Amino acid sequence: MAATDLSATATGRRKTAVARVWLTEGSGACTINGRHFEEYLPTLPLQNEVLAPFQATNLLNKFDLKVVSRGSGLHGQVGAIRLAVARALTAIDPELRAPLKAAGLLRRDPRMKERKKSGQPGARKQFQFSKR
Repeated sequence: MAATDLSATATGRRKTAVARVWLTEGSGACTINGRHFEEYLPTLPLQNEVLAPFQATNLLNKFDLKVVSRGSGLHGQVGAIRLAVARALTAIDPELRAPLKAAGLLRRDPRMKERKKSGQPGARKQFQFSKR
């Protein structure tokens, strides 16, 4: 790897989604699961959430992004991608850790779906109680 070639790989997780990100120096092209960025993420808020690490560090359109994301739904995958991008940026330049951390982009969201318990119809719900 040459000294001028900036590239990094990182993994992010959210709920049951896992995202692997390859970040290379480029013009800002982004593909997610082989599809174009705007095609995979149809709404602007989802697109902005993926781009949040770049906006926090003022590096928009400086890196190309290739993402492979599996599991969960679209929102879970977006959270996983956002964390992976932030981790990849810190791998490229450790100086970026402070603004990313201040924006809360390096924290893994620990919330997961609670498991269903036996003797109940769901995680918390109970079967109807009959007194008589």
